[in-house]
Amino acid sequence: MLRRHFLRALSTAACSAAAHPWLTTVTLAGADGGPRLGENRLIVVILRGAMDGLDLVRPEFDPAYRRLRPGLALPGLPLSQGFALSPRLSALMPLWQAGELGFVHATSTPYRDKRSHFDGQDILEAGTGLDLPDPAVRDGWLNRMLQAVPGLRSETAFAVGRDAIPLLAGAAPVMNWTPDLTLSLSAQGRLLLDHVYHDDPLFRDAAAEAMMLADQASDMDALEAEADIPDEMTGAEKTEAGMAPPANRQLAGIDDLADFAAQRLRAETRIAAFSLTGWDTHRNQAGGIAGPLARLERVILRLREGLGPGVWGKTVLLAMTEFGRTVAENGSKGTDHGTGGAMLMAGGALRGGRVLGQWPGLAEEALYARRDLMPTSDVRGWAGAALRGLYGFDRALIEGTVFPGLILPDDPGLLR
Repeated sequence: MLRRHFLRALSTAACSAAAHPWLTTVTLAGADGGPRLGENRLIVVILRGAMDGLDLVRPEFDPAYRRLRPGLALPGLPLSQGFALSPRLSALMPLWQAGELGFVHATSTPYRDKRSHFDGQDILEAGTGLDLPDPAVRDGWLNRMLQAVPGLRSETAFAVGRDAIPLLAGAAPVMNWTPDLTLSLSAQGRLLLDHVYHDDPLFRDAAAEAMMLADQASDMDALEAEADIPDEMTGAEKTEAGMAPPANRQLAGIDDLADFAAQRLRAETRIAAFSLTGWDTHRNQAGGIAGPLARLERVILRLREGLGPGVWGKTVLLAMTEFGRTVAENGSKGTDHGTGGAMLMAGGALRGGRVLGQWPGLAEEALYARRDLMPTSDVRGWAGAALRGLYGFDRALIEGTVFPGLILPDDPGLLR
């Protein structure tokens, strides 16, 4: 019986999960604090659905921008070099001013032309230099990085409710957790589980890890239940107290995700990865992108708050997507699958306050296939630079193992 089948059966028998599409598995990895990971933290966020980088960071200086996007090119918040941030991310401006937020524009994976979400995400998370997914590559680039770390803590890997993201799939031990999942077994049920799987370390350790996380969640729920919250509180007062009204339930789910990740990162965990969905904005992009942007903003601010100045100061967050979107808006006031996109970076260890990357321009002859933003850098190069700066990995390891076929660019000075 495969472990994943056991866990799914366990979920069916003893779990109740709310199927929230905005919630996602958080994958974590810890180490013994050896010389290769030390005290620095890395958070990788996959933005599934092809985020529109031209909406996130707007090239208002480019004369073609407003002409190509008459319904989407609304004024943004000034950054630098004539770029502007989406006004829906206004709460991130203090991070920009503090040098804790930055962007890379006109970047992409080596994927071209097919514009399939599935293939694009496979290539992004596998980290290969190929234009098509390689079926022989079964691990993610972040797991390959962990495989090179000495002293990595041996933690059982498991997924309850959802599969682990491919970014961290592989031989290195990681742990998976899904927000808003309740695992409940009676004392006799736990004894039976211990007895049945006592002689099988794989199933026994996975079950023990699941019980440990369930106990932690139960303790947190008990503390919240002890709070004396009057029934006559207004909606705003309930939101302030953490009791989100229905309109904010999606953000409440993001809080659960970020709070759990921050809790682990304050302890022994050094690597966290998860995904945020909803970026496929073919129609009515102005309205459709509002929710994903709000969740991205919320998760960054919540992580910053939950980590505290000490840990946030040692943290870099990388948010990347499978490809960008078309430069011109379509007839449905949205954008279609494109090529070049943008990458968001945050964290107290970041030397931010900059929009990095070579801007190719939006003139028709400068576009990729005369429709997309031309990629001028490989997103793997920026991730590789972050890995090297945080953990001191050799160039050969990054170019040969973590990101096969990558030619790592000169140090862009991402870190303080």
